[in-house]
Amino acid sequence: MTGTTPGVLRRLVAHEGRVLHSFGLWIGRRRHQVGPRDRAFGYASPQAATVYGLAFVCVVETVGVSFLVRQWPAVHAVLLVLDLYTVVLVLGMQAAAVTRPHVLTPDALRLRAGARVDLVVPLTHIDRIRRELRFQGAGGEVPDGLLELTVGSQTSLTVELSEPVTHVELLGRQRKLTSVRFHADESGELAKALTAAVARARPPHGDDAFTPG
Repeated sequence: MTGTTPGVLRRLVAHEGRVLHSFGLWIGRRRHQVGPRDRAFGYASPQAATVYGLAFVCVVETVGVSFLVRQWPAVHAVLLVLDLYTVVLVLGMQAAAVTRPHVLTPDALRLRAGARVDLVVPLTHIDRIRRELRFQGAGGEVPDGLLELTVGSQTSLTVELSEPVTHVELLGRQRKLTSVRFHADESGELAKALTAAVARARPPHGDDAFTPG
């Protein structure tokens, strides 16, 4: 269930803080929590043009509003701060996606969607990996156990799980996941690396043996 109103507000403020922190990482050309033994896989490319276009529209709107209210200095100052902050948050969406990539560690696959989703899937829970291009809404209603992390309204990889993992949504609602669809810019490389990593992590014999999709 979603938390109380104060809990929801705390989560929204924390999310905004992560976005702003990502903006700082972006400027410094750094990535969030990618260790020396980890492999990072980006996913932000399909949304870049949309985000930059939206930021441009916000800048144009800021200039237009500033011109309209120039005779009221107090109103002009407040709206200018709000509009500039909006531009920063819009660019922060792309910054979060760039600086918080998917991460393949020796033990888990960490799937992220900017500052909004950070899901850790143990490699031993992965049953099948499929490389497939899917568009949001093309498959009808999304099942309860499926999480879709679309970028530019598309996903390129599907991971099915042998054991469910718990996902906590932005507003606090918990879901049990049995499969995840997500996008990676280098989907082929990620599928290959993930298949090899899961094969090493799963037992080589018996019912729990991993079978590539």
